[in-house]
This record gives sequence, C-alpha cells and structure tokens, in this order.
Amino acid sequence: MCYLYETHLHTREGSACASASGKEHVRSYYEAGYTGIIVTDHFFNGNTAIPRNLPWKERIELFCKGYENAKEEGDRIGLQVFFGWEAGYRGTEFLIYGLGKDWLLEHDDMLNWSVEKQYEMVKSSGGMVIHAHPFREASYIAEVRLFPEYVDGVEAVNTSNDNLDIRFNKRAYEYAVKYNLPMTGGSDVHHLPAMNGGMSFDRKLTGADDFICAVKNKEGKVLGLEEQRYEFDRS
Repeated sequence: MCYLYETHLHTREGSACASASGKEHVRSYYEAGYTGIIVTDHFFNGNTAIPRNLPWKERIELFCKGYENAKEEGDRIGLQVFFGWEAGYRGTEFLIYGLGKDWLLEHDDMLNWSVEKQYEMVKSSGGMVIHAHPFREASYIAEVRLFPEYVDGVEAVNTSNDNLDIRFNKRAYEYAVKYNLPMTGGSDVHHLPAMNGGMSFDRKLTGADDFICAVKNKEGKVLGLEEQRYEFDRS
C-alpha cells in the first residue's frame, strides 16, 4: 500500500494567485485518494494575498488561515494536513517545512534575511528548506539562482498547470543528482481539481517532522519522476 501526499499547495486565503480555498483543496485531494497535503502558501516576499500594511501579528494570523481552514476540514473528513510556506527571494522560491505559526510570529525580521540567513534560521529550529522549481522560467523570475549549500533538497518534479515545462524538471533532477540532494515532487496546485503530483510513501506519515525525516532519508517516491526520466532519455 502507498500513501500519497501533495507537498506544494496554495490556497486563496494566503496566495493571491490561487482560486481554491483550503477546505476545497482538502475535499478534492481526499476524493482523489490522497492521504495528506502540505499547505505552502506564498509568504509576504512572494505573491501573497495578505495586505502588506498590517501589523506583523495580524498578517501572520491571516496568512495561516488557509492551512487552519484546511486542517479543520481534513480532521473532519480524514485527510492529513501539514503546514509550510513558500518563501521568495527576488523570484527564487523555497518551500519551508517543519515550522509553525509561533515560529513565524517570533521572527518579524525574516523579510530582511538573505538566503544564507534563512537557511541558518530554519535549520537551527529543525525545519527544512527545499528549492522549489529551481529552473522555472517566468516573467517574475529575473534569473535562475542556485544555492546548493543552503537547501536541504530540490523539487525535482513540479507539475504546475501554469508553468510546466519538462525541461525545467529535467534540469532540476540533474541538479539534485549532481549535488546528491534529496528530491521532492509537488503539483504547485492553485486551483481545482486536485492534480496528480506529489510524493508517495510506504507508510503513513505522522506529521511534518516525519515528512522531513522521510525526505532526508530518501524514503519517498517522487510521483511522475520515472515517467519523466523516460521522456528525458528520449529527448
């Protein structure tokens, strides 16, 4: 038996580019046979839906609503929901896992952090940094920036319905192999219905910390990676 997890998901509560709510995503992924999702809304240094002129505490409270609404619905119907976020740095984006609302509330200076500082702070608190879609080309990305020493892994397969190009995934896979970095996969889903990306595990995860351990130990399978390897070999 395998357990499916969506690791890269945006809600309309927290991400300006998303149309589906946290609860809608939960119902959609439950019906698609997934065991869990990780809500990773765009943080304030990305395409956030949160007004930028509010006090820090209010902004964090609003930012966490997508996750909290999803968690409430997930607990009700039987889908696991974990918390994360997608941090931006001049168009380069990172998925942060394993930390929570209290941590965000305590770090009201984090928008001024460099990539190196972000990694130091996240790691020292037990979190994980994954480089999201590192080779994506888009209007909001001025250039590809790579930070192999300041990430814990690479999103090798991103199945976004807005920015999918198999060449981006091929380069991400090769990048992860070159630096021996663990790989994740995610749909980067913003809208309904559920997509078919993410990861599968041979066991049910107990939480975000367990997800981190599983990724570090290279336990999970990246959905779509084998199929894309075939396409890579043909191209």
